[in-house]
Amino acid sequence: MRFDSVPKPPQVEARPHDTRGYPVPAITPWEDGLPQFALTDHGRSADCARGRLCSVCNTPMPRGPVWRVVGAAESAAIAGALAAGRPYRNLAPTLEGPGHRACMLYASMVCPYLARPNARRGLSADGTDELTAHVVRGTARGGSGAVVGFGDYEYAVTPDKVLFRFLDLVEYLPHDAADTHLAELRAELARRPA
Repeated sequence: MRFDSVPKPPQVEARPHDTRGYPVPAITPWEDGLPQFALTDHGRSADCARGRLCSVCNTPMPRGPVWRVVGAAESAAIAGALAAGRPYRNLAPTLEGPGHRACMLYASMVCPYLARPNARRGLSADGTDELTAHVVRGTARGGSGAVVGFGDYEYAVTPDKVLFRFLDLVEYLPHDAADTHLAELRAELARRPA
């Protein structure tokens, strides 16, 4: 599915776009006038965490559930906990901040790395710590990803990163290819018109 055929949440449509037409998430840094999609801007991420702003569209998230897109390892851990009838709690911090349900469904489908298991990373992170060591250019996403809802989040702003933990699993939408979320995105947009 082409990214430009995925319906955009209105607040995502209002974001700046790159030369190809991809909307630029709120936490994406810019360098020489170009968005650096594989990286996270510390200040923007901290602003979103502190202000309870969506990391995709930069607009307020109401109190209550927040969503994020997870990769294969966390998706498998969630699926395993659910299959065993155990609660799941995200104990390991992550650099990825939360967002609106519609924004995360949208992001899961249009971000090439999130959308398909055979997609590969275009850039490497600095890899200087355990949180970013796996972010290596050419690494395949692999396995099933998921859009996951949590009752709330915690965060810590350190001098060089913003760390998130997510509490109280409320929704688990796994995918191999994220276009399986298209009907769910359309329904969410219909429930929450501009």
